[in-house]
Amino acid sequence: MIKPIMKDEAFLAIKSVPATKMDTQVAQDLKDTLQAYSNQCVGMAANMIGVSKNIIIFAIGPAQIVMYNPKITKKSRPYKVKEGCLSLEGERNTTRYENITVEYQDESFKKCKQSYSGFVAQIIQHEIDHCNGIII
Repeated sequence: MIKPIMKDEAFLAIKSVPATKMDTQVAQDLKDTLQAYSNQCVGMAANMIGVSKNIIIFAIGPAQIVMYNPKITKKSRPYKVKEGCLSLEGERNTTRYENITVEYQDESFKKCKQSYSGFVAQIIQHEIDHCNGIII
């Protein structure tokens, strides 16, 4: 189901709790909502649709990738960038890393570890910040 975008900064600042297998509907709602906003957005975290769970989604072309409980375990090559967010007005300066490694659970809750770089790495970092209650 397409959900409204959360804009309450106090809610967005709350650190998300771990996701469980009971949260698959949240992931489906994220998929539907990301698809609905695909012309404005390439990634989302569950708190952006009003759910404080550690779930993110991002698009790589037509594919949507869901990560449950993602954690960045390695990062290298920092750079400065301005980012916007569907939940917040304007853009903000932040530091991102060109290369990251993420441990997470996939849609079957299988443990995974994968490395990402470039713009995809930037999207993942932004969404994980949401899960950590960091407003970017």
